[in-house]
Amino acid sequence: MTLKKGGRYDASKLVEGQFELGSRGRVLKNLLGIKRKREMDQVEGREHLRALEELVGIYDERHRFTGADVRRIHKIWLEPIYAWAGQYRQVNLSKGDFPFAAAGQVSRLMAEFEKGPLREYTPCRFDSLDEVVRGIAVVHTELMLIHPFREGNGRVGRLLAILMALQAGLRPLDFRGVKGQKRRDYFAAVRAGIDRDYRPMERIFSAVIRRTLQIS
Repeated sequence: MTLKKGGRYDASKLVEGQFELGSRGRVLKNLLGIKRKREMDQVEGREHLRALEELVGIYDERHRFTGADVRRIHKIWLEPIYAWAGQYRQVNLSKGDFPFAAAGQVSRLMAEFEKGPLREYTPCRFDSLDEVVRGIAVVHTELMLIHPFREGNGRVGRLLAILMALQAGLRPLDFRGVKGQKRRDYFAAVRAGIDRDYRPMERIFSAVIRRTLQIS
């Protein structure tokens, strides 16, 4: 992910834009003093599993998610690692030539996200699996386009998708199959969301759910 400097935001002056000394610009400044990316990946992965267990005990099948819940999910996961866990980002981000929402617009866009997709599709309790897939796909795509946090947006999106799937009576989703070409398809599906075309992401989540059901 690329940091955009200039204009209103200068990442070097913000804690969330700083890197750990000795990490060669590969690990963000963190509370644990970790400098190696592989070690950070392991710690974030372990905390992700811990957070999922905690979140399952917080949100039930009747819960309608809000922007505050999305921030809480991020905080529960990353609070042991980053001082800015649960806070909307103050730096602009892009992936390659694809810019995510400007940092100054995140709060407004998350409020619209709450009034729109989150209100429409949560609690995720629908009569057909197609409706469930549609709801998860729309919510996930719109959240990824906003990219509200400095780090961990994809995994927060997956946590929210898992919680929505549990509301629908499914098992925790297994995302291990989203790699290689499927991962490239996933990024293309996020881009398609700019035009409100959620069909590519629906195909992604249909495959994830099929894999989950086969494993279970």
